[in-house]
Amino acid sequence: MQSITTFKLALVSTAVFGALAASPVLAADKVIKLGFSAPLTGPQAHYGEDMRNGLVLALEEANAQKIEIDGATARFELVAKDDQADPRTAVQVAQQIVDDGVDGMLGHFNSGTTIPASRVYNDAGIPQIAMATSPEYTLQGYDNTFRMMTSDTQQGAAVGQFIVKDLAAKKVALIDDRTAYGQGLTDQVARAVEKAGGQIVAREYTTDKANDFTSILTNIKSKQPDAIFFGGLDAQSGPMKRQMQTLDIKAPLVSGEMTRSDTFLRLAGAAANGTYASLAGVPLSSMAAGEKFSKDYQARFKAEPGVYAPYAYDGAWNMITAMKEAGSSKAADYLPKLAGLKRNGATSSNIAYDQNGDLKEIAVTLYEVKDGKWTMVKTMVSQAN
Repeated sequence: MQSITTFKLALVSTAVFGALAASPVLAADKVIKLGFSAPLTGPQAHYGEDMRNGLVLALEEANAQKIEIDGATARFELVAKDDQADPRTAVQVAQQIVDDGVDGMLGHFNSGTTIPASRVYNDAGIPQIAMATSPEYTLQGYDNTFRMMTSDTQQGAAVGQFIVKDLAAKKVALIDDRTAYGQGLTDQVARAVEKAGGQIVAREYTTDKANDFTSILTNIKSKQPDAIFFGGLDAQSGPMKRQMQTLDIKAPLVSGEMTRSDTFLRLAGAAANGTYASLAGVPLSSMAAGEKFSKDYQARFKAEPGVYAPYAYDGAWNMITAMKEAGSSKAADYLPKLAGLKRNGATSSNIAYDQNGDLKEIAVTLYEVKDGKWTMVKTMVSQAN
């Protein structure tokens, strides 16, 4: 094992959120640039900020270990860009990141931005580990795409089974926001509901900009569903749940990890109670090193970690570990190490990828809002073939 001493992190400044002071570069330092992009402005900025913080924590720790890569002391820098959760912007940003000469990519966040941007990174031969959960991301035939968390195929199967088996819902209505994430997750839930013996009685569509769902909810109410699943963001699920209460819809609202947030609780208010949401992995307190991660995160950022921070943290360490094992920051050298990775991380003690770049360990936890707080219901864990 290589010797470990201490050195400092520098982050590349961006126009999006300013610069963090960089330490002086020693002559022996090997600067390794890692790209990052997510929504850092707008209604989804809290997702991007959470992800960024997890990455920053990992890079700071790596730089404190004075890892030797390419025959020199590695100093990791984060090249960060705001993709505004917009696919067209994401492609432009991806090209800027490539032109900046990054050695690896940690992002994007949304499936709708990750998938088009991934083609840019693939053409440039840059390995990418993204938060995106859409199955399409790792099924494009690229050998450089990997995930930070469970895919929609894996999560949707668990949620659909939960709706039918645990909530005893035979008639299920679906709503999605037409994004790659929302539509993809809802498609998987629909398949799982039907496989478990449930019936889809309605499917409605909205957008990730909408805030009035009265019309589609009124239509759904007439179908008398036992449960309603929404694939989309907390910016929509919050007001949607309030409007369900106004319309006296008794069926519970079930959603994905983007609803499992404090923002949803704030937007839904008193109507939040009785809402269910799935989240990849296990609760932070039950993660392999969740308590340590939470303590370190709070010490660094003076705040509680959000949903995505620990997964971003592990994603960064997956790439850094692959480079360390290869002794190289060249994609051709460390990509095989990343594909064959086996490590003990913050979120899991069994981090490894399958042939597509999806995580082998499948863990999905269901939560319910009780007394205005997210409370764990159950965790479903399995291993992919």
